[in-house]
Amino acid sequence: MKTLPKIALGAWAWGNDGTFGGNFTADTLKPIFDKAMENGLKLWDTAYAYGMGTSEKVLAGFLKGLPRESYLISDKFTPQCADASSPTAMKDMIEMQLSLMELDLFDIYWIHNVWDAPKWTEELAKYYEGKDNVPLIGVSNHNLAEIKQANEILKAHGLKLSAVQNHFSLINRSSEDSGILDYCKENGITFFAYMVLEQGALSGKYDTAHPMPAGSARAETYNPVLDKLEVLNAELGKLAEKYNVGTAQIPVAWAIAKGTLPIIGVTKVSHVEDAVKAANVTLTAEETAALEKLAESLKLNVIRFWEKEMK
Repeated sequence: MKTLPKIALGAWAWGNDGTFGGNFTADTLKPIFDKAMENGLKLWDTAYAYGMGTSEKVLAGFLKGLPRESYLISDKFTPQCADASSPTAMKDMIEMQLSLMELDLFDIYWIHNVWDAPKWTEELAKYYEGKDNVPLIGVSNHNLAEIKQANEILKAHGLKLSAVQNHFSLINRSSEDSGILDYCKENGITFFAYMVLEQGALSGKYDTAHPMPAGSARAETYNPVLDKLEVLNAELGKLAEKYNVGTAQIPVAWAIAKGTLPIIGVTKVSHVEDAVKAANVTLTAEETAALEKLAESLKLNVIRFWEKEMK
């Protein structure tokens, strides 16, 4: 079993696909990568879908010349990016991505979403069945029934489900309410929590006076509810002051306290520094419960267009 750090770093924004607003170049991203590696945050989460290979290419450029054991790469099979009519679609996608990143093996490989997922999980299982080097296999954006189905498909090929990756935050706990977190704990599956900071909405950076950049996809979701988010961010700020960290570190510490492995998107060196600090904050059970109670009272629905309620 691979030893995973407490936090994974996400390169979604590196794809420059308009989700986050702004443009990121290799020159501006390289110091971020270097700072993370210096601090032992060596697990990088990417996907071909993030800018149609843009994120992968940038990350690959930073990995060149580094010892293979010094980093971990998490990549994904996105069904919508594959030629679904081809009998070799899975093989073609994996090998294209490996070539793009100049790697022999991914450390974690995911079925990115549930579009025809049983078929693709079967294809992934067939591809890796009997191979000596197999990555941890995961599924993303799956509900509990779909996770169990994926595990059964993999078991039939002598493999196992090792990871689940879903949107999970203080204002979207449907993966907990549905029993997914418990299932993962019972079956030795690592639960990766993405959008723990809700794309910056829980960072304390944005409020009604300082909305998210107009025109970005995240602005459409969060700007209309910034008045409610201010209430939660104020409480996060109080805990941040207690632990001598920034507001953004508290939701991450909360996710770690819940037994999950948060994926933090990084577009600034300070984001990495914050992640390091968050990994060293241990919230009390009382603080965790109080945050959850407040978040629930706000009755926010931040399920995004590619997602569903995990019931």
